[in-house]
Amino acid sequence: MKKLKLVMIGNGMAGVRTLEELLKLSNELYDITVFGAEPHTNYNRILLSPVLAGEQTFEEIVLNDLDWYLDNNIKLLLNRKVVEIDRVKRRVIAEDGTEAEYDRLLIATGSTPFILPIPGNTLRGVIGYRDIADTQAMINTAKTHEHAVVIGGGLLGLEAANGLMLRGMQVTVVHNGEWLLERQLDNVSGQMLQTALEARGLKFRLREQTRALHDAGNGRVGSVEFHNGDIIPADLVVMAAGIRPATELAEKSGLPCNRGILVSDTMQTYDPRVYAIGECASHRGIAYGLVAPLFEQARVCANHLARLGFATYKGSVTSTKLKVTGIDLFSAGDFMGGEGTETITLCDPISGIYKKLVIKNDVLVGACLYGDTADGGWYVRQIRESQDIAERRDHLMFGETLKEAS
Repeated sequence: MKKLKLVMIGNGMAGVRTLEELLKLSNELYDITVFGAEPHTNYNRILLSPVLAGEQTFEEIVLNDLDWYLDNNIKLLLNRKVVEIDRVKRRVIAEDGTEAEYDRLLIATGSTPFILPIPGNTLRGVIGYRDIADTQAMINTAKTHEHAVVIGGGLLGLEAANGLMLRGMQVTVVHNGEWLLERQLDNVSGQMLQTALEARGLKFRLREQTRALHDAGNGRVGSVEFHNGDIIPADLVVMAAGIRPATELAEKSGLPCNRGILVSDTMQTYDPRVYAIGECASHRGIAYGLVAPLFEQARVCANHLARLGFATYKGSVTSTKLKVTGIDLFSAGDFMGGEGTETITLCDPISGIYKKLVIKNDVLVGACLYGDTADGGWYVRQIRESQDIAERRDHLMFGETLKEAS
């Protein structure tokens, strides 16, 4: 039987996981071609932070080396950015003119850092934090410069700030929110985190907006100006103020997009031959940026590419387990709470532990943990299974261990 042609645009974690799942189901169905815009094989983007902090090397975070692609007869085209999808002739065209025809196309272009539209954002020393090249630029700058400003107090921003501090730079984190990690923590745990990070040497400017970046006189950034007129020195500015799904290529080819490439429960776009997965895809109005949902999508997508056709993706209950500078954090579900919910909290500032559980109609709907996250997985299961907790309400705060003891 003549093999079908599968082309994948993007060589990141979500896309390659889809190929791994597909090869488990069927390794005879497709001739596979992969276009990667970077010069590297597939690596673990999440571990860029330990590389920046000097805890790991680039070599150690590679997930699939060249041999893996060869062993699975995958044609890997690195350093080739795809610039056009021709859905009529069913082919993709890269910047250097390389073309590949497809019977099925998988778009896994991920996302791009949001660069603030402010004066000075194109100066040397102003970068996003997304890939190996950005990480290397930060490592190099830390050897020769002193002041860094990180714009964004989310996970990526804090990891960049911590890594640069460990490499000897003086770092200020600028965040326009009320507290740090506002998508993963509530205000109490956010404040606890800020206090702990300040004790380690990081500086913070919260509820602050950046007006402009100023030239040091040599084409390189030298300072950051805020809306209130304050100016602070900056030899390096890292933009970590969010990401945008990389949909430009799909939009140009006529595929409907709305904060991501629109996909169905089978990860198909409006063109049934074309699939999209990962941070570039919008499923039921959500573009997921966490690894667990992307891997769930990968299983479903592979199932359909393998022509089994029975798996569906209904969305994910997202949970975040983080370690920021050695501090354990966890959140899941509706951890902020709201109308119709009640919260149980335990706060022990002395030992640096905070737990908050959100309950609605005798069902656990959210959890936020700081300092002690051992029961995080158990709480996620309770949230997913929507179990009635009326009988265990008084013991819920003590997690799974007490449940087993009772």
